[in-house]
Amino acid sequence: MDIQSIKNRFGIIGNSPALNFALQVAAQVSNTDLTVLIAGESGVGKEAFSVIIHALSARKHNPFIAVNCGAIPEGTIDSELFGHEKGSFTGAVDARKGYFETVNGGTIFLDEIGEMPLGTQARLLRVLETGEFIRVGSSKVQKTDVRVIAASNKDLLTFTQNGKFREDLYYRLSTVPIRVPSLRDRPEDIPLLFRRFSVDFAERYKTTPVQLDDEAKDVLINYPWPGNVRELKNIAEQISVLASDKLVSSNELKRFLPNRDMNRLPVLANASGNPVANGHEFANEREILYKLFFDMKKDVTELKKMFVDILQNPGTSVQNQSLLNELKSKELLPAAYMQPVVQGPSQPVMIHHDNDDIHHHEEVDESLNIMDKEKELIEKALKKHKGKRKDAALDLGISERTLYRKLKEYDIKE
Repeated sequence: MDIQSIKNRFGIIGNSPALNFALQVAAQVSNTDLTVLIAGESGVGKEAFSVIIHALSARKHNPFIAVNCGAIPEGTIDSELFGHEKGSFTGAVDARKGYFETVNGGTIFLDEIGEMPLGTQARLLRVLETGEFIRVGSSKVQKTDVRVIAASNKDLLTFTQNGKFREDLYYRLSTVPIRVPSLRDRPEDIPLLFRRFSVDFAERYKTTPVQLDDEAKDVLINYPWPGNVRELKNIAEQISVLASDKLVSSNELKRFLPNRDMNRLPVLANASGNPVANGHEFANEREILYKLFFDMKKDVTELKKMFVDILQNPGTSVQNQSLLNELKSKELLPAAYMQPVVQGPSQPVMIHHDNDDIHHHEEVDESLNIMDKEKELIEKALKKHKGKRKDAALDLGISERTLYRKLKEYDIKE
């Protein structure tokens, strides 16, 4: 089947070379049982590619299921995927089949696989290599014939280097990688997608489709679209319902676009150089900031120690005296600290100050370990919200699932 036929059948809009190449790879790999890893930002339509691969494969008449690994709590994901036996854990009143058992002979799409816990990753690796799995609470090995298509908006290779994702699983999943381009990488497709969405919404709401003038099209193309196709679809629906005129101008279009001109702060970038725009990366950003602050504090402490040493021994080094003179000349050091000091061969030096700018140097014996600080913040948040995990997680800027994992990792008692 050629690329245009695939677009017509599955409603794919766009003609960019990157999109056409991704569709071509999906079509070529569909007739095999190879594992596929679909990479791309959130909102680019990764699940649509998994549907295409399954529908064009020999398994098309067998079950297909999409599982969002990030939406399943860590304590139950093994049961969801591989099933459990009766009484294997609290609440397991009956035996239950997992997805790998119910979809036997079909295809399972594991979205956001970067959120999968390491223990579950080991189980998944065994399924991919041998086709075997064990239910939770059972010792019986079962066989399954399931094709796995995985997707992630994270850089899994970087995750392997950070110990957050198994390296052997990464290479097992990425037998055939497919990169779905972001919307800003295919600007020529933006007007086509908008026109398609506006026609669809006009049919749904029984109205006339909205159109954009030339200036409005330029604004639409130059907008960065961090939410990709999903965000464009939402904007098209808003304009279809709320626009006062069916011919939308650039000024009216700007009313529906989020104002991002004020955000000129530096942002973190992943290994590929793309800015980190997803909330799941916030924890990594916070850890980097913690380390930066702690390193700065350490440097300031060492600087204070050196500065006091210079004040107490100003005549021991020409370099020290030069530094004092430079600080004095730049008015960074009060004149009281430049009083001459008479020092004998073996007499201790005493410096008396008229002001109270510097009292004494005090070494702070404080842990600079990031994990200790993270544990301390979690304990403070739980105490602040009286043990309520949901409120504490919201205050910390992390998900409740991540907080649960951290509680186990640091052995924090609530």
